[in-house]
Amino acid sequence: MYSVLCMNLALLFYTIGVWSEKRQGELKKWHLIVFYTGLVFDTLGTVVMSKISGEAFKLNFHGITGLAAILLMLFHALWATIVLIKNDGKMKVKFHKFSILVWLIWLIPFISGSIFAMTK
Repeated sequence: MYSVLCMNLALLFYTIGVWSEKRQGELKKWHLIVFYTGLVFDTLGTVVMSKISGEAFKLNFHGITGLAAILLMLFHALWATIVLIKNDGKMKVKFHKFSILVWLIWLIPFISGSIFAMTK
């Protein structure tokens, strides 16, 4: 139950962060907080699911895309931090293009994990 809650909170926070940043047209500090919050919930959900399954990592489609998604989310949040620290207006405006790509890639393991859980 906790893993499902964490993963859905990750989806909620990450989606709000990415799409509100896109809609507002510029990266803001609160978006950064929401990105990190989504990353924390995704990581917590992954850790809880690993403990439930008894396996830390599976070399399969979901395992590989899940690891890639977490690493991309981390890179995304770190890059957002750098963009805000540099306070470069052009980078702030263009940042959302990368955000949407990361969000779309993140959806792959989220959806495959949901399908896998429903077919068990």
